[in-house]
Amino acid sequence: MQKKIIIISCFVFVLFGCGSSKKVVTKKKQSKDRTVKVEKTTEETHKTPEITKDTPEVYANATEEYIAIYSDIAQDEMRQYNIPASITLAQGILESASGKGRLSVEANNHFGIKCHDWSGAKIYHDDDASQECFRKYNSSKYSFRDHSLFLTGRSRYSKLFDLSKDDYKGWAKGLREAGYATDRKYPQKLISLIERYQLQRFDAEVLGKTSGNDDKHTVVKGDTLYSISRKFKVSVEDLQQLNGLESTEIHIGQVLYVKPMPKDY
Repeated sequence: MQKKIIIISCFVFVLFGCGSSKKVVTKKKQSKDRTVKVEKTTEETHKTPEITKDTPEVYANATEEYIAIYSDIAQDEMRQYNIPASITLAQGILESASGKGRLSVEANNHFGIKCHDWSGAKIYHDDDASQECFRKYNSSKYSFRDHSLFLTGRSRYSKLFDLSKDDYKGWAKGLREAGYATDRKYPQKLISLIERYQLQRFDAEVLGKTSGNDDKHTVVKGDTLYSISRKFKVSVEDLQQLNGLESTEIHIGQVLYVKPMPKDY
């Protein structure tokens, strides 16, 4: 009888012991599965974005973005009205705060043209006097066109059109002399913007002195300013100056100018 009890007890012990072992293995497997899943989620979270045709372009600053948006319009105006595109862009940058000023944002007025002989929409803004009347446009392109008409339609600016079409320095000084601006440093400000951002390249394109088809590069994964400089045979310093960069930091999707103007231009 005692032998039977001992045998039954051993059987029960073995049976429950195996069951416990099986449970431990199951838990270990579940824990491993969960760990793999968490690691995958973390990897996906930190995955580097790939650049595609839909990746938005990134610019070093608001001025670079302004140039990218409005350079084509400025060149069209140069073709039709013989006003250097570099001058038009520099004036737009200066007078609209690179498109961020109130008149440009709320009225598409990039050149601060007032309401003289104007029957269209208006906006009132403090300038030389309180709440002066300024022209308001449905689109920025009409502001650029009005700027061209403003200069070509007034005799005091007529001498400017005797200058060479790429004489941006002569134009900058001539605008001040003709009374376009009262700021004595206005010519220097325009010239500084033109040379810092090499806006004269747009004059050269219109005049057929450069193609303009391969003067830009969109930053892709793995690019550095140094690697771009090697690729296009231009110094890092020239790239920084050309694009208004204060450091060597660049971003995927950023558009960079890579062809400096010839030294003798």
